[in-house]
Order: sequence, then C-alpha cells, then structure tokens
Amino acid sequence: MALAAKLPYNHPYAGGFPGLGSQPLPTDSDCLTYLAAVAAADGAGVEVGVATAVDAFFRDSKATGVFDALKACCILAGARTLAGALVPVVGDAPLNFNFISDDYNRETGLVGNGSNKFLNANRLLSAELQDDYHCSVYEYTAASSPNSMTLLGGGGAGSGAVTLGRTTSAAYTRCRSATLKTGTSVGDVAGFIGTSRATGSGYSQRSGGVNTPQTDASSDVGDYITTVFARGTTGGGRDSLSDALIAFYSIGESLDLEALDLAVSTLLTAIGVAI
Repeated sequence: MALAAKLPYNHPYAGGFPGLGSQPLPTDSDCLTYLAAVAAADGAGVEVGVATAVDAFFRDSKATGVFDALKACCILAGARTLAGALVPVVGDAPLNFNFISDDYNRETGLVGNGSNKFLNANRLLSAELQDDYHCSVYEYTAASSPNSMTLLGGGGAGSGAVTLGRTTSAAYTRCRSATLKTGTSVGDVAGFIGTSRATGSGYSQRSGGVNTPQTDASSDVGDYITTVFARGTTGGGRDSLSDALIAFYSIGESLDLEALDLAVSTLLTAIGVAI
C-alpha cells in the first residue's frame, strides 16, 4: 500500500511531498507527525530531500537507542520559516525571546546577538535525574567574544549547573556540576558539542568528534529553566548571552554522544544538500 493511502485525507502530506519524483517518502510515524506540525507552522511542506533527511534522523536515532533519551529537542534548520524551526522534535516548544525571521537561515540555523535574543527551552533542570542527564548543541559558528560563549545552560555558574559553551579555540562544559571543564580543541570548525552523565562521579564530554571523560562529582541545582544562546539563572534570568549560530539542541536523559553526534551531523549535512 502506498504511504499516501495510509495517511488521513487531510494530512499535509497525503498527496506526497513537493518534487517527489522517484525519491522515497518518509515512513517513520513520529517523523510524519513532526513534519506535519512544521508544515502547519510554515504554511507549506518542506522539500522531499529535507523530509527524508529528517526521517533518517528519526530512524537512525531510534536504531541506536538515542531517540528515547531526547526530552526537549529542536532542529533549528530545514524548516521554511523560523516558526517551523521552533516546532519541537519532542517535548514542549521553546519560548522565543526576540528572534526574528532575519535571524534564521534554513541551512545553518539560528543566530543570536549576544544581547537580548535567546530561547527558553521550556525544560527544568530538575526534570531529569541528577545522574541521568545529557544536553547537546550543533554550532556552526562560535560566539565572537569569550565572555558570551554559552550555547546552552542553566543554574548559573554554581553547584549543579549545566553549561555548553565554546570560544574560538575550545569547548567548555558543566554537567550538573560546579567546575567548568575544557574539551577537545575545536577551533572555528562547525560541529556537535554535548555532555552526558550516567554516574555521580563524572561525565562524558564530546566536541571535535572526540569523547573526553571528565571526573567531576554531580550535585542538584533545583528548578532552573534551561536556555539556549544563554545560561538560565535564578528567577527566570539569564547571563552570558551568545551571538553563536546554532542548528540543533537537545536535552534529556543520558545517552551515547557519539551516536547522537553522527545522527545530527548527518541530518544537517543532508539538509544543506537538499536546500
């Protein structure tokens, strides 16, 4: 049975994707639901190449056991509009603070300004267990200033905080801990940065395609909101706002960082080719 025949008559893709030709349709049911929501936000469906790239991300991340660990996640690329890019893969939609359509590029993502633009990820740090946590971003360009290096974070700079950041030379992380740890030198190369904690004694940090074990005891930070392009602080505040360019973020339970990196990097490469 053709896929179109399996979809409700009013499904945005019941008649196929634009430019379908001989290319395969997406088949993952969660992906179809996501693409339908993006199409509703954009006012039109994405190209078949973008749709199949997203489908491959859903399929591959499920095959490696990564998908179920994602609890708040956005693909900040591929969609036709900023509204579509802010449709969540899983979890609640982020709250947009001051981003406009000109800040969004379909191939490379969303760019901050280091001043007043950030996303409230709509996910409390306390939503995950203290020793069962990950967060990640895919960044195309680093912040212009080391003082605004935060890509994602919450809890300020104190005990139990979360930070993903990068200067033009290296990645820095905290993972439900107090100490800022340096990862593999990444220079100006675009790529994935993430942390995953499955024990109280340490966590894994990934940058530059390399996993680095970090010995750093965990602690609880409480009900801080996690923010993207900034670090969430007490009372809904934020600091270290960034002008980086980000194409993906995720928050959730501990997972295989290498598998997530591969799925995200493959996704964004395919989107760049398709657009």
